[in-house]
Amino acid sequence: MKGSEMKVRDYLSIPYVLEAQPIERDGEWTRRLRYPELGGFEAEHEDVEQALLALERMRIEEIMRRLRAGELPPVPRPPLETTDQGWWARFLGVGGLVQGQLDRPATDLANNE
Repeated sequence: MKGSEMKVRDYLSIPYVLEAQPIERDGEWTRRLRYPELGGFEAEHEDVEQALLALERMRIEEIMRRLRAGELPPVPRPPLETTDQGWWARFLGVGGLVQGQLDRPATDLANNE
């Protein structure tokens, strides 16, 4: 699938490599998660599930930011076909970012907003 043919939904469905690292600070452990293929953001929390939810919100925000700026996110592997990115965005509290956008061609997002 070429970048010019991809929809917003496709970019949100790309499976990026997830790095997880335990971090000890003064005898307390936390978890640091990041998507190195997508950028320099990361999430930390004592609970790995909470860190993942925060990181997923950042992933959606970053992909939408890039698309609106006319920057295509990296596509290191094909999008997954069995994800519901609209549901996931709503669950994470960022549904407004993708509402009405999922089936739009990704390249149109920057041109019309």
